[in-house]
Amino acid sequence: MNKIMNSIKISLLKLPTPVNISYWWNYGSLLGLFLSIQIISGFLLSIHYCPNTIHAFFSIIHIIQNVSNGWMMHNIHINGASFFFICMYIHIARGMYYGSYILNYTWLVGVSIFFISMATAFLGYVLPWGQMSFWGATVITNLISTIPYIGNMTVMWIWGGFSINNATLNRFFSLHFILPFIILIMIILHLFFLHMTGSNNPLGTNSNMNKIPFHIYFSYKDLLGFMMFLFILNMIILNYPYMFSDPDNFTPANPMVTPIHIQPEWYFLFAYAILRSIPNKLGGVIALLSSILILYFLPFHSMKIQSMTFFPINQIFYWMFINIFILLTWAGAQPIENPYMYISQTLSMMYFIFFIINPLIYKSWVNLMLK
Repeated sequence: MNKIMNSIKISLLKLPTPVNISYWWNYGSLLGLFLSIQIISGFLLSIHYCPNTIHAFFSIIHIIQNVSNGWMMHNIHINGASFFFICMYIHIARGMYYGSYILNYTWLVGVSIFFISMATAFLGYVLPWGQMSFWGATVITNLISTIPYIGNMTVMWIWGGFSINNATLNRFFSLHFILPFIILIMIILHLFFLHMTGSNNPLGTNSNMNKIPFHIYFSYKDLLGFMMFLFILNMIILNYPYMFSDPDNFTPANPMVTPIHIQPEWYFLFAYAILRSIPNKLGGVIALLSSILILYFLPFHSMKIQSMTFFPINQIFYWMFINIFILLTWAGAQPIENPYMYISQTLSMMYFIFFIINPLIYKSWVNLMLK
């Protein structure tokens, strides 16, 4: 036991950490904080939640109105998900800018965590069984029907019937409950690979020089980040608890009435905009998956120095990409009509072009410097 405790102490507290990492490196620990908050608040909500199509919506109302501090747990959980994805996107964006994908295994596990987190959030969005929950689930699960030969059979297998029903809700609840623990295991694997190589730094190099212990220098920096984000979360859950929520989801699910505008939560809107920008259903699904799976291919660039700090043109393209991502999120919330469709199609093309052009420009810069 003493050996285990000593190894944990050495790996966590005495971890050699680059001296020049900034507050952009705080978001990994913030993700751990918000995942813990989600697991704890989700467990407390599950005690009173009823995964039944008749009772699900009203069990949420019961939690908010009748359960002691239930309103607070509910607000923490729904807003904690948004904060989790804010930190996730910033964490990935920092990794792309400073070339953290040079740490191959760490990056690949991290992208897998992102993928599973999106699935978990989608399943959780269905559970309140409001109008947007029901129709969002109908639209997204129907995408599986594009798989040749087995698509329709797979959709009915997931539904447990010929349409979304009580069996679907039960399955989604079970999966939503178990997936965060799988994410937790993946995070341990993510940290294991990170500690094998050490953290990246703004210079993009993985040198063992100029490193200091993680504790007390960076643990206090993380603690400051925790305090700031918890303060913001507290302000939102007390003053603007439904800021990120869709008004249609405050109406019980009605299979006979389709909402005028079906859309997922804000953190999926960039992918949703890419999906609906392509008229072909199968093409849209492929583009949707590609928008996330393309992150898996970033580590396979043959470059030694990864950080964009030294490459001004790449920085310009990077910030253009960030703006494209934000505009896609905005476009995904707009009606399916022109000019929004043209804007979505243009932005979708630019989204994928970035991943093709950026490495080519990068290589040109490296070759120019070597000459």
